Amino acid sequence: MAAENESNDGRAEEPGRGRTRWGRFGLVMGVGVLGIGALFTGLSQGALAASFSISGVSYKASADKLSAEGVVQYGSVDRSANKARPVLVNGFRDATLDNFCQSFVVPDIPGVGDTTVRIEAPGKGGFQAKNLVIGVDTVTGDLTLNNVEIGRDAGNLTKGPPGVGGDSGAFGIQADSATIADLRQVAWSTTASTLRLNDVKITTSTGREAACF
Repeated sequence: MAAENESNDGRAEEPGRGRTRWGRFGLVMGVGVLGIGALFTGLSQGALAASFSISGVSYKASADKLSAEGVVQYGSVDRSANKARPVLVNGFRDATLDNFCQSFVVPDIPGVGDTTVRIEAPGKGGFQAKNLVIGVDTVTGDLTLNNVEIGRDAGNLTKGPPGVGGDSGAFGIQADSATIADLRQVAWSTTASTLRLNDVKITTSTGREAACF
């Protein structure tokens, strides 16, 4: 994952000179902090393509409870530079998470090894977002959906973030609201139009033991 630094004259330094190459680490950490995950972009126009490019870095997220209004769910594809990944897209008009934690690993930093970046927003409502869309790999927890429609055309979902939906004729789900207790999630991408992390704490540590779960 480490990228080569460049010298003052613009040339990349040769590997093996004993200097830790932090360029890629800084980029990935910045994306994680701003994007709570592998990808963070604004949905200022209220729309998300059915597939889009991602960095190829997955992340873990956990919360004691997720509470959301305006919920949609459908299958899609996230694309990295060299691979397409099937994902379950979860879209929420408004979402609040209690005792939120997110972590991702930057592997094989020269002289350091694997490094875990951990982002925490403690307390009730520590994480708040509007028009939140997540490309999920796996998710576990105790789910409750209110006024749910299962099997709705994914191209005609109306309750989630504006403009967010899947392919016409594909399987979709929507609901007025949802709660997930003891949320544990692995995901590839996150977008939101507005994001707030209260009392945020960001730490880095060597190894993988500091992951959220």
